Amino acid sequence: MLNNIGLPGLLLIAVVVLVLFGRGKISSLMGEVGKGITSFKRGVSEGQNELDDAHADGARDVTPEEKDKV
Repeated sequence: MLNNIGLPGLLLIAVVVLVLFGRGKISSLMGEVGKGITSFKRGVSEGQNELDDAHADGARDVTPEEKDKV
């Protein structure tokens, strides 16, 4: 169904949205979307760092200790 929407259709939808919501409302909405994306990326990065730290803690040195030889 959405395969038939071309450039004119997208422009018409953009104009209708702009008329309904106004420029200020759309710009503030896009600002909030940008903040959400930034927050999501930060959360993913922090989660990856936690996983890396947990993996590094689990990969400890397991070589046997040398005993004093007499």
